Amino acid sequence: MTDADKVIRDITAIRESSPVILSITNYVVTNTTANALLAIGASPIMSHAVEEMTEIVAISGGVVINLGTVAPEYLAAMDPAWKAADEAGVPVVLDPVGAGASMLRTVTPLALLESHKPFIIRGNASEIMTIAGDAGSAARGVDSSAGTDSAVSAARALAQKHACAVAVSGEADLVVDAGGAKARVLGGSALMPRVTGLGCTATAICAAFAAVNKNPFEAALNACVTMKVAGELAAAKSNGPGTLQLYFYDALYNMTGQDVADHIKLVR
Repeated sequence: MTDADKVIRDITAIRESSPVILSITNYVVTNTTANALLAIGASPIMSHAVEEMTEIVAISGGVVINLGTVAPEYLAAMDPAWKAADEAGVPVVLDPVGAGASMLRTVTPLALLESHKPFIIRGNASEIMTIAGDAGSAARGVDSSAGTDSAVSAARALAQKHACAVAVSGEADLVVDAGGAKARVLGGSALMPRVTGLGCTATAICAAFAAVNKNPFEAALNACVTMKVAGELAAAKSNGPGTLQLYFYDALYNMTGQDVADHIKLVR
């Protein structure tokens, strides 16, 4: 089975099973990520009500813990949701948005990781380097000031420490796991960073793939490939970031095995 075959296999599984994905995510990207999940075939629930976390996790195929909004009511839901996911065996994808930009954004993912095991950690290079303890990392708000090449050691250290896959988003995405596997995913579009929330969307797509593929490295890698292919297909039709976002949803919804085979760019 080729890499492209594995990607479309998982996309087909998502479309056929429509896994529920619970997203505790930031208010800026709620609509964006929910629409992307719907487009690929998943069923999003966007909630941070602590009172319902156990019940919602019980019907979920994957959980997103996204630290883009660090307001108290969002933070309060994260530990109970992750605890319920641990108990139910539901994969959790952590996105340490803005780690390094403030003390709160730095200590919160570290505290969660002390108590829980992630399936995938996804972030930009600065975020990954920060939570791995790299003193040389520096965040520019929630954007990265570093490239994925500089995050290889940090990503490997995180993957080994937490026995998970780590996906680092950038011009070339990097995916590693605890066993030493490594791949880079090229492609996409230079317009993608001009659309708010596509990084957070990648995290949600990782959770959708995690719901149907119990290999964290494969789930993260296939999600990253899907994002890059969708971005490339969308860019071919768009005139700027506004239309890119619209065509991006269409690309997720209509993606075929031939699309993946024609546009996949993997370096192992």
